Amino acid sequence: MTIMHHPPEDLLAKLAAGTLDEAEQLVVGVHVSGCARCSQFVHAIERLAGHTLAEAQPVAMSNGAFDLVMRHIDEPRPAGPARLKPTRAALGGHDLPELLRSCQFGKQRQVAPGISMQPITLRGAARSRAFLLQSAPGTRMLEHTHTGTELTLVLKGSFSHQGGRYGPGDFDYGDQDVDHRPIVGEEGPCLCLVAMTGNLRMNGFLGRLISPFVRL
Repeated sequence: MTIMHHPPEDLLAKLAAGTLDEAEQLVVGVHVSGCARCSQFVHAIERLAGHTLAEAQPVAMSNGAFDLVMRHIDEPRPAGPARLKPTRAALGGHDLPELLRSCQFGKQRQVAPGISMQPITLRGAARSRAFLLQSAPGTRMLEHTHTGTELTLVLKGSFSHQGGRYGPGDFDYGDQDVDHRPIVGEEGPCLCLVAMTGNLRMNGFLGRLISPFVRL
């Protein structure tokens, strides 16, 4: 597998820092788990952060700080969110990357002719949502942009648009400044992992007519 398209470096740095939204962390993390180049970059950021912390000058602690920390350690911890058990098979019964195998999947639904989506249940409140999107071979989507951001990772198959061809492992970033019209390859269904904020905004007269009926 040759990966040609990668996340922007600022997203990789945010992954290393743990500051990505949960859905975005899932998509970027799955890409990094299968991409040696991006994995090396993230590990380099982590090492740099560790070195910076080790070189930081010590700061005097306030009186009683140690006792305060110990009291907090002894306090009972509030129950965190329960670990979600995997439910339902993924779209099309595909074999998923390891990071996705423990995810909880919602009910599959068709969102347009030849296009189905399956939501992924996230553990906490998030500004973005995650889902699997499967498109039939040869599907031509209407040209659209976004009211927010869209992080797309190809798991199976391929699609193409003005930015080039995207195959397994490739990462595509879209926002309100990007207009594109993806066309799915003929070799088989295209399965993607997507993190999205906002909604699609269809271009053209036909796009505006059907926009109210397309919800991802």
